[in-house]
Amino acid sequence: MQTRKPVSFVAAQQPEAATVFYRDILGLDLVETSPFALVFKDGENTLRVQIVADLVPTAHTVHGWEVIDVLEDIRNLISKDVEFLTFGQMDQDALGIWTTPDGNKIAWFKDPCGNTLSLTEFTAKPA
Repeated sequence: MQTRKPVSFVAAQQPEAATVFYRDILGLDLVETSPFALVFKDGENTLRVQIVADLVPTAHTVHGWEVIDVLEDIRNLISKDVEFLTFGQMDQDALGIWTTPDGNKIAWFKDPCGNTLSLTEFTAKPA
């Protein structure tokens, strides 16, 4: 499996809103639209936004990105009216960034269909 590229999936019941969000707000390249899915280039990988009739978003993160500067990316997304999430059980700063015990920084937000997405800045050195 090491030589294969991953394809990630999220679901959306509002394809128009998902198109605007993933293409215009997050800046992914829309490469295909069909009655079944919106297909985006996500870096070197593919993100398929499956078009579904019903969606009950899960309580956990469904997709995330490793970023170089989480603060810069958060500020950019806030300027596009993306709201970041805070969770009562985590010690997050005013922007919603949680710093893990080993120093990584993570922030969460939702797409228009309620899917939880994340940004992670890995500042800790791997063991």
